[in-house]
Amino acid sequence: MAWLYAEYIADELLRTGDLMPPTSFEFRAGRDALALTIFLSDTDGELPGIRVVTQLDTWLSLTAYDQPWQDWVAERMDQLTAETAESGGTGPDLELAAAAWRWLEETELLAPDLDAVPGGVPPGESEGNEVWTPAWQLGLPLGHLAIHLF
Repeated sequence: MAWLYAEYIADELLRTGDLMPPTSFEFRAGRDALALTIFLSDTDGELPGIRVVTQLDTWLSLTAYDQPWQDWVAERMDQLTAETAESGGTGPDLELAAAAWRWLEETELLAPDLDAVPGGVPPGESEGNEVWTPAWQLGLPLGHLAIHLF
């Protein structure tokens, strides 16, 4: 239930920010990155009982540009997997989070190339420079901005 609650919070934050159409892959990337952040930052199992506004600063710091978010997610996923294996139980929340993480890592979305050389596009090329970007690299800043706008 904790994963579904994290996903719900992420969805509401993104919809409130009105940054992307909810049917877009970019929205899904933002929702999944934000839901992972919310789910994995809940170290005490209190997610369903939290007040969202009390956690916004934590989520902002975890999704900030200069943070190693991808490494943090991998470490927390490993830690939760080990804890679940130790307890001998199954973790449906962990399985859903793992599926979201796989999608974010394995899926690439076409995004504007922010490192492109300024000064225009050479004749014969498309309107703008675009590159294939892992979904998490597109979704993370979107989630971060949605938190700011909340």
